[in-house]
Amino acid sequence: MTTFQPETVPGQPPPPDSVPPRDSTVHAPTSVARLNDTIRGFVDRWGSVWVEGEITSWNLRGGNIFGRMKDLTTDATISFRVWSSTAQRLPKDFATGDHVVACVKADYFPRSGDFSFAVSAMRHVGLGDQLERLEQLRTKLRAEGLFDASRKKRLPFLPGLIGLITGENSDAEKDVHRNAELRWPQVRIRTKHAAVQGDRCVPETIAALKALDADPEVAVIVIARGGGDPQTLLGFSDERLLRAVAAASTPVVSAIGHENDHPLLDDVADLRASTPTDAAKRVVPDVSEQRALVAQLRARLSSRLSQRVSHDIAQLEQLRSRPVLRTPDALLTGRAQETWMLVNRGRDILDRRVAADDRRTRELRASLRALSPLATLSRGYAIAHLRDGVIVRDAAQAPAGADVLVTVAQGSFAARSEGPVQESGAAATQGGDN
Repeated sequence: MTTFQPETVPGQPPPPDSVPPRDSTVHAPTSVARLNDTIRGFVDRWGSVWVEGEITSWNLRGGNIFGRMKDLTTDATISFRVWSSTAQRLPKDFATGDHVVACVKADYFPRSGDFSFAVSAMRHVGLGDQLERLEQLRTKLRAEGLFDASRKKRLPFLPGLIGLITGENSDAEKDVHRNAELRWPQVRIRTKHAAVQGDRCVPETIAALKALDADPEVAVIVIARGGGDPQTLLGFSDERLLRAVAAASTPVVSAIGHENDHPLLDDVADLRASTPTDAAKRVVPDVSEQRALVAQLRARLSSRLSQRVSHDIAQLEQLRSRPVLRTPDALLTGRAQETWMLVNRGRDILDRRVAADDRRTRELRASLRALSPLATLSRGYAIAHLRDGVIVRDAAQAPAGADVLVTVAQGSFAARSEGPVQESGAAATQGGDN
């Protein structure tokens, strides 16, 4: 909004009635009339200014029009008056929600202390300008990813509780309730009423959205309106509302009911429905269709189960008709005779092998006994060992005084050598004969 500049002449002091009554004290205060006259004198020196905004109130009383205008991006508002002489020159199609530019001049009423603006001219802002702004916002939000399909949440198959945001006693509310209850009689809907156009549309819709989103029972939220011209639907393209919908944790369905130039809410919402009736059909399943589907699935299951049982019975009969299952004793009887023969054959082979090994063991034992030194010792021979365990094979190995260990057939004993013995020739000969 353009800032007013007081009309002053350089080098000249302001008129006396525009000077604040600075001479007032607690003991000598100024009067209300003087204060109001001072304000009136100051405001009268303001010039006219063109201002752009949205009409949020438009009331005709006695030929004069009293209304309010709202800033397009903030909640700032002003009051304005259109006197009957000016209203006769304006177009007759102005209404609440219109986007306009107006030439206004500040007006202050000393008797009541009211501040307002008098409108001298007003015209609609071109739809092309509005669409250009919407396209700029659309491009901005798309770049941020608010339109991406990947961020959209899936709707539940059968929501336990539906949150509905719509105008009070509106056709949209009746359509959603009627069609939802026709499709699923046990459906539950929690409705939050909000203005669907004008300056209260965006804040009330956001408040209702936050309340329903915070309710853990609400499974899906529907924002519904029964259509309208692009001017009246501007609230559903407001960036504040769009970001609130994008931030909601509950799936949101847009059911504004306007096909052409649809609001940006349709792109940000998780699902777009063409009308409130379509929203009810998309959110709630049809009980008759679900019953038909269940009946169809039951029939298919019964058919598949019957086919499977019949197939398994046929396979079982085929298996039972085989000889091995028809007379299982025949197989056992034949195998029993074969098993008895193999057992006897194995027993005979084992007996023969044991007998042969026994004979071989006796032979080896006899050979070992014949080769054993004990057999020689049992015939009266002895073995002499020196202290270091060396067997004495030559008499010279045991000189006189050498300790000798003598082993005989039944034990060993110690002896001391007296040295080699010289045998006589006769004894040697006799020993050689023995």
